[in-house]
Amino acid sequence: MTDPDPMRFAQDDRADLADFLAGLASEQWDAPTLCDQWSVRDVVAHVISYDDLGPVGFARRFVAGRFNPDRANQVGVDQYRSLTPDELLAELKGHLRPAGLTARFGGRIGLVDGLIHHQDIRRALGAHREVPRERLTATLPFATIAPPIRAFSRIRGLRLVATDVDWSTGRGPTVEGPAEPLLMAMAGRTDGLDELTGAGLPTLAGRMPA
Repeated sequence: MTDPDPMRFAQDDRADLADFLAGLASEQWDAPTLCDQWSVRDVVAHVISYDDLGPVGFARRFVAGRFNPDRANQVGVDQYRSLTPDELLAELKGHLRPAGLTARFGGRIGLVDGLIHHQDIRRALGAHREVPRERLTATLPFATIAPPIRAFSRIRGLRLVATDVDWSTGRGPTVEGPAEPLLMAMAGRTDGLDELTGAGLPTLAGRMPA
């Protein structure tokens, strides 16, 4: 068995997202997603918005966002505001392989961020997919410690157990279920909580963003 390759998984997931987006109607690009106040087009813009930034560009963006991660993310999204869906799709296809910030940690940032946001779009549109298990297995460990995900405050004192891949983490009351809704819950998404079970579920649900 070969070692997992987060960069390849991230690239493959972006390619899958591009294929999915190519089939959307124009009005679906303006549909809401699981990301508060972001449409499909906004999420696509965010996925690639850090790829062309070096250290200086990254610092400037955070200054523009007044050192608030959410505001900095919005600064990046706003830079793509004038693009049409076709132009955004072309941008995504030109950024299938993560670069810049998203290439850090062997591509794990791009994989975690991209896979979660892919699901933000699909779940909101009711477009189910089976996420390849090897991508989930590579994503889950890094998602527990990646600062942008903010998972630590949600899962502290809990034991998370995936029932469809070989992965678990933590100690305490258990939350178990398929890996994809576990990942989404770690990222603060309430959609999919009904797919999870266990004595720790009420605690996890109570830590979701308002």
